[in-house]
Amino acid sequence: MNAELSWLSYLLLFSFGVMAGTVNVIAGGGSFLTMPLLIFLGLPPTVANGTNRVGILLQNVAAVWGFHRHQVIDWRYLLWAALPATVGALLGAWGAVVIGEQAFKNFLALIMIVVTLWTLWDPLKGMKSTTATGDRPPRVWLLAGGFFLVGIYGGFVQAGVGFLVLATTTLAGLDLVRGNAVKVLSILIYTFIALGIFAWQGKVDWVLGLVLAAGTVLGSQLGVHLTVLKGHRWIKKVVTVMVILLAVKLLLMRING
Repeated sequence: MNAELSWLSYLLLFSFGVMAGTVNVIAGGGSFLTMPLLIFLGLPPTVANGTNRVGILLQNVAAVWGFHRHQVIDWRYLLWAALPATVGALLGAWGAVVIGEQAFKNFLALIMIVVTLWTLWDPLKGMKSTTATGDRPPRVWLLAGGFFLVGIYGGFVQAGVGFLVLATTTLAGLDLVRGNAVKVLSILIYTFIALGIFAWQGKVDWVLGLVLAAGTVLGSQLGVHLTVLKGHRWIKKVVTVMVILLAVKLLLMRING
């Protein structure tokens, strides 16, 4: 399959990886760009789902290093987030490898539209974390419960999980910068598990995954820089338009197929 792809296809995948890595670190939703592209390049939907995890894994390795370099990772809350997320990801990833191809494609198209509309509505806009205001420490029980559900969803599809993570960290009481740092570290840990399950079931194209990962690693460093500087609103608008176009394309593929 890879031999049939042109160098332009690989360049396109790398470019989408850069964009995805950037927006994944800033908030989330980068997989809404990469997963449809992997499907358009000829991968079955469940293989695209597994292959996408290669980029996610390496992207978060680079992002964690970037946040650590800026000294914004709050290690105190890692266990409360990462452990339940990993348990949830085991359940979600197993469900993803046994679901049918068409059922997964339909789910992906639907969730792309739903999450995009949710982010446009932005229900968390204006909320202040309790950490930022100093009223009280973060609610670890909410962090743990929320990350268990995040892990199930992230293990299953990953796309859009960053929005759910930031909603959880904000409601639990972490500010957006430290919430982003907890997000990338937790996703890094549970992605090891999820990718292992996909690879075990033969649902990973390693060549395309590594090309994608090269782009996401570069994008992750840009995302860390923009997150710390808080200069990322324009990216959200661009990604929103692209996600809607890709979701429509997926739905048209279903209708025409």
